[in-house]
Amino acid sequence: MDTFIQQILNGLVLGSMYALVALGYTMVYGVLNLINFAHGDVLMIGAMVGLSILRMLDSTFPGLPGGVQLAIAILGAIPVAMLVNVLIERVAYRRLRNAPRLAPLITAIGVSILLQTFVMAMPFWGRSPLPFPQLLSSDPIMVGGAVISQTQVLLLVLAAVAMVLLVFLVEKTKMGRAMRAVAENPRVAGLMGVDSNRVIVSTFAIGAALAAVAGVMWGANYASIQFAMGTLPGMKAFSAAVLGGIGNIYGAMIGGIVLGIIESLGAGYIGDLTGGFLDSRYQDIFAFVVLILVLTVRPSGIMGERVADRA
Repeated sequence: MDTFIQQILNGLVLGSMYALVALGYTMVYGVLNLINFAHGDVLMIGAMVGLSILRMLDSTFPGLPGGVQLAIAILGAIPVAMLVNVLIERVAYRRLRNAPRLAPLITAIGVSILLQTFVMAMPFWGRSPLPFPQLLSSDPIMVGGAVISQTQVLLLVLAAVAMVLLVFLVEKTKMGRAMRAVAENPRVAGLMGVDSNRVIVSTFAIGAALAAVAGVMWGANYASIQFAMGTLPGMKAFSAAVLGGIGNIYGAMIGGIVLGIIESLGAGYIGDLTGGFLDSRYQDIFAFVVLILVLTVRPSGIMGERVADRA
């Protein structure tokens, strides 16, 4: 029973990070019908910028409390990630809005490779794994026989707050109404006075902010980051978005949590289920098995895909 509780907690932590990244995928898809496969690398940029900020703080303000350092790193990584994602939209995607779907897909892969190469070329980042400092206490918190760290608790809180704020933004604000209008029909929204370009740029910026939070917390949780760290989480977050219903914000949240729990439970019990043939090192297969099953059985996902009128 303790193992089950532990894997559920691990799944909630993992799923929260997937959900934050999946929201970026699903928001962009909802507005543009575009899958931004470079979004996982925005997570990586957020982590790298966060690490650089922590290094500067350590040399400039030694002895600063770890929680304060982590907060500054997150707040500093967010605008940089937003700027990167806005530049991606402006340079790589804007001219391809009416192009065949294969064109922006190939462009997104190219942007991903470009971002990874840029980070590898930077002398202060490079291609080797970089240690991420552990800023919060490592003393475990007991939960029903299972343990969770302070970093993981903070991650769950930040993810929950970010999701609540996003729902409020989309459902209750003027910008949120404009996003929903553009997602429904950008041509009609333009006729009603909605600036589609501003809405699209805002969507990319918001998605990048969520990815930056996930990136810094990913580094804080796993204590290591590197130039290709966004590839696998990005693919899994895309799987979570499809699982929940691509284009559906609530679906991205639910899909991320469900995928994280499935992956953690699989990692905990795969050895018993396969008689020792597979172990927890193969936990990554679950995300993609789930993706294949969803696309086969229910392509619209748990909450249903949002289908926009592009006429």
